[in-house]
Amino acid sequence: MAYDKKAWRSRIGERTDLSCQVVHLTRDTSQAKVVDVLYNIASSSRLLASQPTSGFICGNRPAVCFQDAPLVSICQNVYYEQKYRKANPTAKMRYLACGIALPKEYVYRKGARPVLYDRTIDAKRILPKDEWWRIVNFDLSDDASFIDWTHEREWRAPGDFEFDLGEATLLFVNHGTLKCFAKICESKSSDCLLQAKGIVVMDNLLF
Repeated sequence: MAYDKKAWRSRIGERTDLSCQVVHLTRDTSQAKVVDVLYNIASSSRLLASQPTSGFICGNRPAVCFQDAPLVSICQNVYYEQKYRKANPTAKMRYLACGIALPKEYVYRKGARPVLYDRTIDAKRILPKDEWWRIVNFDLSDDASFIDWTHEREWRAPGDFEFDLGEATLLFVNHGTLKCFAKICESKSSDCLLQAKGIVVMDNLLF
């Protein structure tokens, strides 16, 4: 049975494990620090899709990834990643607590969808080939080799994702990252901070 947006938000508002937003996190790259990456995202109002060659996207269509979880849970995911990399120094940095949050219904209407968690070979039998970008491998059959990313509650959108900055909440690792972002905006005469729907300093949610 369908219900209106107000009732939908009210239902989610009663749950600490659900959110009306999805989150895209970013990280340092070989060319730029995370604050520069976030500025490029905000100023261009575009998220660049990950390519199938990265190993995370199935099929041949690139896709943008989001997490469907409350911001506190997002912070917990990032905190675990930090501890994991400390214990495994060669592990790849996947993301930092820096990015954007967008309303779930907004990204849905622009083509984003929840992923299908299943063994890749089985999921390919369910989805047509042009939707394999929605597949995330999931396999608990081997006690020595679990494959499980369901804690991210991932959504994906095919191709680059263009958005209205007025719909976006900017997420910063800490106050220092926010200050660096503000300085970049000042140096470029940019009003990204004023255009954004909101600002959240993520480490304030945990500490």
